[in-house]
Amino acid sequence: MGRVVLTGIGAVSPLGNSFDRSWKAALAGRSGIGLLSRFDSGGLPWSAAGEVKDFNPGMYLSPKEIRRLDPFTHYAVAAAVMAASDAGLIPSNSSPITRHPSLLSAGVLIGSSRGGIRTVEREMERSCRGSSRISPYTMPSSTIGMAASAVAVTLGIRGHCLGISNACTSGANAIGEAFRLIKSNHLRVALAGGSEAPLCRFCIEGYGNTGALSQVTPLPGERPGVPRPFDKARDGFVLGEGASVLLLEDLESAVERKAKIYAEIAGYGNTSDAFHMTRPDSDGESWAMLMAMEEAGTTPDDVDYINTHGTATEIGDITEARAIRTVFGRRSSVIAASALKSMTGHMLAASGALETAFTAMTLRGGVIPPTINLDEREPACDLNVVTEKTDREIRIALTNSFGFGGTNAVLLLRKYSS
Repeated sequence: MGRVVLTGIGAVSPLGNSFDRSWKAALAGRSGIGLLSRFDSGGLPWSAAGEVKDFNPGMYLSPKEIRRLDPFTHYAVAAAVMAASDAGLIPSNSSPITRHPSLLSAGVLIGSSRGGIRTVEREMERSCRGSSRISPYTMPSSTIGMAASAVAVTLGIRGHCLGISNACTSGANAIGEAFRLIKSNHLRVALAGGSEAPLCRFCIEGYGNTGALSQVTPLPGERPGVPRPFDKARDGFVLGEGASVLLLEDLESAVERKAKIYAEIAGYGNTSDAFHMTRPDSDGESWAMLMAMEEAGTTPDDVDYINTHGTATEIGDITEARAIRTVFGRRSSVIAASALKSMTGHMLAASGALETAFTAMTLRGGVIPPTINLDEREPACDLNVVTEKTDREIRIALTNSFGFGGTNAVLLLRKYSS
């Protein structure tokens, strides 16, 4: 069994259209939340969103591809190209793209909860108005697997190709499954992550009617103040969009080509609550954390940092805090933790991937980004949530992702040392 390292990161997020910009914004505690503008939300009680801003898909795709593919695929291709470039497998600003030979047999695993739902909504609206026939590209462009397929086409990858849809854990699951494929020598290189473009009326009303969305309206010129993970006044998550893709490879390959290494991925826990469609269960969450630690050969005493799922729903935050207490006991109030959705909103599958990348940067740089909007801690969430940018040496970290249906995915990252 080989060691697996992270050597490239790409992202498109509410915090910026590259990973570097997103990371710098997170360190500054900047919010990517604003007033929903993707459609007229007048009359709806949910008006906050984490929107990608000023994104130009023409930097990565042809006009024909842009027309035929859903925005969730636009974001995925952009993030994957940036990750491959960051890893040194394609040169920056190369058109047409020239590829490192290892990409030919690489894998692509991209997770998404909602896939091309904006395309589906648009085509159904057209059909209901009787203004045009449904596009023949509706079915291929809306399928979950199209993001992975489009990345493969763009980068000339002919190896393992998989779209994963496992609710909000999909992005973390994609990274975990890629980790396992490389660890077991089925692959040497893989691009893995998550992508979402769910900011449409169908999703806002759908999530809103479950009672999971915040009803706070952001005011122009003021800090939005939502979402509020682990805060007593939290009232739900804010839906976001974007993508993050990571380039993973076996350590031997990375060392051989003298790649920069952000962190080592050493453990993966994937469990089901087997409990309820929408209500999480702390037993399943705690088991996923323990499973990731067991695979990595570590114990709860070894963990220095937890990147929480932290969505700001009433039941979700309390359940996660309970799971962390089950695993870490008294240390749960000492271990540094953060809830990065306070800045990005909940990007569904993309959150798990972006937060894995942020966790890798925390390990590499020894700095923890803050959790914002946490003013009065929920008594039942007695975690050591960091609210200021904090310099601290972190050796081992967990990043949690949980989803509808009781899906749980936890990744354990280790600071790289040869």
